Amino acid sequence: MTAMSPRKVWAGSEGCQTWDNLTLIFTNLIIPLRIRSRVVMTPVPMEIFMDPEKLGINFDHIWQKTLTVLNPLKPADGSIMNETDLAGPILFCVALGATLLLAGKVQFGYIYGMSAIGCLGIYALLNLMSSSGVSYGCVASVLGYCLLPMVILSGGAVFFSLQGTIGTVLALVIIVWCSLSASKIFISALDMEGQQLLVAYPCALLYGLFALLTVF
Repeated sequence: MTAMSPRKVWAGSEGCQTWDNLTLIFTNLIIPLRIRSRVVMTPVPMEIFMDPEKLGINFDHIWQKTLTVLNPLKPADGSIMNETDLAGPILFCVALGATLLLAGKVQFGYIYGMSAIGCLGIYALLNLMSSSGVSYGCVASVLGYCLLPMVILSGGAVFFSLQGTIGTVLALVIIVWCSLSASKIFISALDMEGQQLLVAYPCALLYGLFALLTVF
């Protein structure tokens, strides 16, 4: 009985396949596919990072929106929301998480999760209430900028405990501050005059969750 040649692998309907044929298939098909699937990394010009406006960051707009949030009693200019940016909201979310971290609370996951779910809820509510409609980016931008007073509260939690009468009063003031600022901007941008309290209530519920994270 003759020994089978090691070069014979399997026999199919079209004849005997050898290691040489498998090598040809691997060389001609698999290797070119792997080469074509590689991601080509193109260098990013450093001028983009030197000019923040090319990245969509406008410090003048960020400053105007910040001043609007800091003064909840001043009427808001609806045109400031024509250009939606998320640089300020991301900065304030990170600042809130950082100040809570200094207070010994690791809450980054809760902050990002509640922000995303809260933006979806307010987005759906405003689209039902307003005839013009609103984009998700606009809602996220407004709610993120109005998170600034909560950052101030969490900064105070670094130096003294908020679990008391004074801390409860401060938390309530901050919740009202955030919700009034957010509702003021929303009704100005969406022409929803006379509906500020209706918009402020769900915003107060959202910022109340952030206050609970900050106090407890």
